[in-house]
Amino acid sequence: MASMDDLPISVMGSNFKRNSVVAEPVTDEEGSDSPESRVGISHVRSGSTTPRNRQASPTHSPRLGPSRLGSFDQSSGDVHHASSFSGFKLFGFSSNESLHKLKVDRRVKKRAGIVWYRRKRFKGILILILLVGMFFLVNWVMLLRLQEQDDIIQEHDDNEANSNPELPGNVSSPKISVQGKRKAGRRKWPKGNYGRLLALAAHALAEGENKPEPKDLWQEPVIASSAWKPCADQRNWESSERNNGYIMVTANGGMNQQRVAVCNAVVLARLLNSTLVVPRFMYSSVWKDVSQFSDIYQEEHFINYMTPDIHIVKELPDNLRSLDLEAIGSVVTDADVVKEAKPSFYLKNILPIINKNKVVHFLGFGNRLAFDPLSFELQRLRCRCNFHALRFVPKIQETGALLLQRLRQQESYPGPLDKRLVGPFAKSTMNGNKARSPKASRYLSLHLRFEIDMVAHSLCEFGGGEEERKELEAYRAIHFPALSLLQKTTKLPSPAELRSEGLCPLTPEEAVLMLAALGFKRKTKIFVAGSQIYGGSSRLTALTSLYPNLVTKEKLLSTSELQPFMNFSSQLAALDYIGCTAANAFAMTDSGSQLSSLVSGYRIYYGGGRMPTIRPNKRRLASIFSKNNTIEWRIFEIRVRKAVRQTKHVFTRPKGRSVYRYPRCKECMCWTG
Repeated sequence: MASMDDLPISVMGSNFKRNSVVAEPVTDEEGSDSPESRVGISHVRSGSTTPRNRQASPTHSPRLGPSRLGSFDQSSGDVHHASSFSGFKLFGFSSNESLHKLKVDRRVKKRAGIVWYRRKRFKGILILILLVGMFFLVNWVMLLRLQEQDDIIQEHDDNEANSNPELPGNVSSPKISVQGKRKAGRRKWPKGNYGRLLALAAHALAEGENKPEPKDLWQEPVIASSAWKPCADQRNWESSERNNGYIMVTANGGMNQQRVAVCNAVVLARLLNSTLVVPRFMYSSVWKDVSQFSDIYQEEHFINYMTPDIHIVKELPDNLRSLDLEAIGSVVTDADVVKEAKPSFYLKNILPIINKNKVVHFLGFGNRLAFDPLSFELQRLRCRCNFHALRFVPKIQETGALLLQRLRQQESYPGPLDKRLVGPFAKSTMNGNKARSPKASRYLSLHLRFEIDMVAHSLCEFGGGEEERKELEAYRAIHFPALSLLQKTTKLPSPAELRSEGLCPLTPEEAVLMLAALGFKRKTKIFVAGSQIYGGSSRLTALTSLYPNLVTKEKLLSTSELQPFMNFSSQLAALDYIGCTAANAFAMTDSGSQLSSLVSGYRIYYGGGRMPTIRPNKRRLASIFSKNNTIEWRIFEIRVRKAVRQTKHVFTRPKGRSVYRYPRCKECMCWTG
């Protein structure tokens, strides 16, 4: 008889079915079902005839002897009974092996998921790094273009100037004079910390080509400002018959400071009942100009217009001309007179000299007469001199009219101030006048007060490093020795403190950021006055890159047209004065500049409320610029516009302030509202 182990699988299977033997699960020592027993139950119960209560009890299940379905452990004496299918090898593998493989598969899938996640995260990080790298690369390229733009423009300028030097409109960039050392013009001036903002400005200008400009960009508060009318030409007194003596003035500074000195001298002559000798202009080592009064202003018109107010002569009488004025104590320098001295000072200290020597000679006379307290008629006399008595000579008027015509792109439309600035030469621009919109030829004028004298006197730093500091210290030692000595002997505010207080002139980079934030479009034509920029043409790179339609008088006028004015800085400044004053909008970068003060005052006096002036609050702007590394462009725009809008408010002259800059006062203008 064959043993159980020798039976074939088919026989065993038939006997198993015939006897309806059901293998019950084997419980372990703790009473829980093993995985093998649970697998066996799921297969056996489906064909069992045993009642459910009998199947649930392991005590009623018959136990089989040793076979391939079970194993006997001789060493331990324990018999391990597997479930009914625990010992079968179905389809070539056991259930133990399948469970093991299942666990392995799960482990492999889990590891594969981790690897996939890590790869995906790595790819995401890599893409992010590439995007950030592209962002910085684009910014770097834009900044590089800003730095190299001026070299391209200058090369193009030189080529066209050599090919046709007489044509005024063919030069592609302004010719900028370089003050200071020659190597300073070639220095790669840094943009400070404004590289990021300049890139944002370039992007905003490119996107805003088709957007409308802000409504108040080219306007003033017309209703409030137009109610003031010029009336300084009205006289309420008679000419003085007394003559205590003669007053001579040799005014220092540039054209604009000399203009203020002339008008102050007129008031002083009336105050002291004296005759004024036509003022003379002092030669300056800074400006190096030998021009005199008659080279800039119409002398006869000045004398005749002021005759109802004071006596004016061209020269001293012969008996006084031969005197040694210094020896007799008639020479008065700026060291003898405090700045903005009151009228009482002159009555007490200067009038006795005139009564004694019949003549007094003021050397310098820069801002040596206070604006308050001063009588109504004397203050009006000041305005009458500045706004009515001083007219440029025909040579300057003719060239100024040509400058305005080219600024307006050969348009025949005249500006509202053209006739007052250039006199009869304004008629030539109106020949063949057609109905054209003034908007087609409007332009913005910008006084970029960044000459070396202003830069050195400010005691500020502008990004040039040690080389800049040494150069400006050397300049101060020569031209401002008192300031240089004060800097060495006294602890002065640091450059950072000066900038935070708004005491530093705006750099070209700050100026162009202000214009872009205000909303001037990229195609706006900008006339820049004060082209002798410290640092040369490289400092104008930001301006010319963002606003390619930037022009100067050197660009608009040919060499032959400028030749009569060469080496005469005051006469060239007169052309800048005309170009700025006649502009549709005027922007200053330093409110303390004499040119900016005189231009803005002239525009108020004759503008009728339609000649807006942009006066930046440098303290507010300094606070805004200090956040240049983090501020968003939209926020920058809002804050700059708010800071500038506040300066457009119409108000009367504050007490003690200049009537040349703030003529809206009862002495100079009449309120008709």
